[in-house]
Amino acid sequence: MANGSRQAAWEFFGTELKRRREDAGITQVELGARVFASGGYIGQFEQAIRKPQLDVAQRIDEALQTDGIFERLCRKLIDDPRYADYFAGVVELERLATAVHDYEPTVVPGLLQTPDYARALTLATHPFAAEEFVEDRVVARVERSAILEDAARPVYWVVVHETVLRVPVGGPRVTAEALDRVARLAEERKVLLQVFPFSAGAPANSGSLRLMEFEDAPPTAYTETSFSGSLLDDPAVVRRARRAYDLIRGAALSPEASLALVRSAAEDFRRCTHTT
Repeated sequence: MANGSRQAAWEFFGTELKRRREDAGITQVELGARVFASGGYIGQFEQAIRKPQLDVAQRIDEALQTDGIFERLCRKLIDDPRYADYFAGVVELERLATAVHDYEPTVVPGLLQTPDYARALTLATHPFAAEEFVEDRVVARVERSAILEDAARPVYWVVVHETVLRVPVGGPRVTAEALDRVARLAEERKVLLQVFPFSAGAPANSGSLRLMEFEDAPPTAYTETSFSGSLLDDPAVVRRARRAYDLIRGAALSPEASLALVRSAAEDFRRCTHTT
């Protein structure tokens, strides 16, 4: 049995496969015949009993004319080596989402990071890693952030704890540039940004929290700590996660006040750079 995140990824693959197959008006047996498998084999994918296989995913794309989505799901969501097992399931889901809501308590969210900021974070957690490993992680982070430049980008709502604005990840210059990017994306209305201030006290969730919504699939929640993460799709759990996010968002500063605070923090770091 796969871990929770991996199992949730299989379930998303199965849900999407069933929807696309039914939209095409064919049975499991008919699809199986087209991809050289049995109808029961297709059923096992749809029920998340069997791990999706790349060659079968490619044939499914061809049979259903789905523009490579199942191959991408298999490569990125199921087996991408650049991401920790517990996070791999999140990467392709964010590309399919119509809305993404993030809360980050300690660092700039991945989709908003600059390459230098991503590099500093990677080196902080992998100080003895080979340069190739570090570069792969940075490139993967940059590739993910490209969805915010896409015309079909999801609605992206971010709440960051004020701690994010005060910790010099990679040094003052790197953090100033990262906060500048956050501010620019907020100004361009590619992200709706709020800051949870120190004065608001304890947040309703201590770790990072992500909520994702989809056009034709149930919403999911993702929670993460330093060494593990969980991709959750149980409706009751997702509702509790949504409630926690709403409480955090309700206690956060307005978008206007948040943007002003981000700009001020970036300027503070720039002053530190000029005096050193």
